[in-house]
Amino acid sequence: MRFELYTEESDERTIYITGNFNSWNPKDRRFQLTQTDPNHYFIELEDQILSEIIEYKFTKGGWENVELDKYGNITPNKKAAKSLGITSDIVEKWRFNWGPFKDEYFPIAEIISEEFYIPQLERYRKVWALLPYDYYVSNKNYPVLYLQDAQNLFNEGSGYGNWEIDKKLSILSEYGRGDVIIIAIEHGSEERIKEYIFDNDNVANGSEGKKYIRFITDTLKPYVDQNYRTKRDRDNTGIGGSSLGALISIYSGFLYPEVYSKLLIFSPSLWVEPNNNFPMMSFRVPFKTKIYLYGGGQEGSKMVKRIHIFEEYLKRWEKKNLFDFEFKTNINPEGTHSEFYWSQEFPRAIEWLYYNNTENPVEVKPHQQSIKN
Repeated sequence: MRFELYTEESDERTIYITGNFNSWNPKDRRFQLTQTDPNHYFIELEDQILSEIIEYKFTKGGWENVELDKYGNITPNKKAAKSLGITSDIVEKWRFNWGPFKDEYFPIAEIISEEFYIPQLERYRKVWALLPYDYYVSNKNYPVLYLQDAQNLFNEGSGYGNWEIDKKLSILSEYGRGDVIIIAIEHGSEERIKEYIFDNDNVANGSEGKKYIRFITDTLKPYVDQNYRTKRDRDNTGIGGSSLGALISIYSGFLYPEVYSKLLIFSPSLWVEPNNNFPMMSFRVPFKTKIYLYGGGQEGSKMVKRIHIFEEYLKRWEKKNLFDFEFKTNINPEGTHSEFYWSQEFPRAIEWLYYNNTENPVEVKPHQQSIKN
């Protein structure tokens, strides 16, 4: 079958076709279109890989660069009968790096408290809630994700930039996958390292990670569940962060598996625990836990290696019947230890952790992922 494409917007990005014939992989080099002039492309696919009714879309290498209509809206999946033998399509615009971002889908950012009391540490902290854009006009209950380092998640003014999760949540909402409440806890500035180190006085004298985890689990979560329409069960509760924030989130998931079933782990500071000596407990019935692991190839010589070693430990722990893990690892060869790359990864992680939908998914780059089911 031959697919022909005309696009008014021409640039240097390669165009791919994706659909129900390649598990919706948006950057599959086997499905790269051939360019005949600045605006015309084509590809011929073997009939034996195609269903009788073909669903497909065009991308420029990922769902962050997918086709749009002339108004910047997401287009429905294209459909064609294999019996046609040839199709001709037009793409008028392309998404670029997840944009454009539509104001009407932006989450509602609320300050839960400028000074939320942490009884376990006898100090105060600013805590945010990012609510789905339609929270106050719906009656739905929502899953929750607790994230560390709120200063670097969506507000301007951080010295390191930010993840722009408000923008990414607007994209997810546009795709119909933004029904998640994010609880963002600001770090304690000079107290950050001590709070994010679980129990290692060689790294942080007087490490306070145990108490910090208890704050989120025993104090903050009950407050959030009481004051917001949340789905309170473990299947709808996750925790995550980057760097040291990722490390303390691993501890949270392992120590309180009855509370957290989803871990978003970006560029974890596994150097703190080079032997992966995380506290593990035995359970009569292992808790099923989903872990999304991300690391950048430019984060230092040991980041990717440590992530893969951690994967092996997850497999060993599972064999010992300690947990039932499902994890996905994405390594970006170009990624540095920075908010910019964590921002790119955020919607993919949300998609996999909370939706895991293969019908026109948001997740990208499966050729770089090692997947365990």
